[in-house]
Amino acid sequence: MVKSQRRAFALMEVVIAGIILAIGLGAIVSLAARALMDQQRGERAVMAAALLDELLASVLVEGAEEWPKAHDLSGRCDPPWSDFEFQVNIDKAESGAPCDVLAIVRDPVGREFRCATRIALRLGDDPNPDRRPSEPVDRQGYFDSKNGDANATK
Repeated sequence: MVKSQRRAFALMEVVIAGIILAIGLGAIVSLAARALMDQQRGERAVMAAALLDELLASVLVEGAEEWPKAHDLSGRCDPPWSDFEFQVNIDKAESGAPCDVLAIVRDPVGREFRCATRIALRLGDDPNPDRRPSEPVDRQGYFDSKNGDANATK
């Protein structure tokens, strides 16, 4: 009788250990799935931020008045981001005041990312003036002068 009680007790220990192991493995699988979802959400947020930056930079470069004439104000992004949608709202400004520009990007699961800014109207006849510096820029000399100052203080 004592041997059968020991066997029953050992069997119960094995069952309880199996249950604890199953709960632990379930928690690990759940955490891994959650981490994967968070990573995918972060990747979509980074892509949406890059698309917002591209949209606003395009409006800035081409000008708030000229951009709507050459581009759609809403639609799907170009491949490989064709599963993202965009919308650009440009509120015309009064003379001398900047335009309010709102860019919206929606990711494939419907999350919306927004970025708003103000962009001044281009003044003058030349839509693309020459913006090159009048003198060549000595970047290496500038870098050396800044590093020399930093090394002298150490």
